[in-house]
Amino acid sequence: MKVRVHVSLKPGVLDPQGRAIQHSLEGLGFAGVHDVRAGRLFELDVDNGVSDEALDDMCRKLLANMVIENYRIEKVAA
Repeated sequence: MKVRVHVSLKPGVLDPQGRAIQHSLEGLGFAGVHDVRAGRLFELDVDNGVSDEALDDMCRKLLANMVIENYRIEKVAA
């Protein structure tokens, strides 16, 4: 089974990488971009028997920093 885990900063957490991307876009002449938030995407190939609880545990223990980040798990159709 394919699983995607989208990790992003919580609202209110400063995002220097997102700010740098926004300034670079402005420098390249792209107007109208008011904010950029950078995140990470993990793609996992797991056994069909891996439970939702196990996936959640993986995110909480390793893939996301629960103090400053949120995550969303997406199961991808084969």
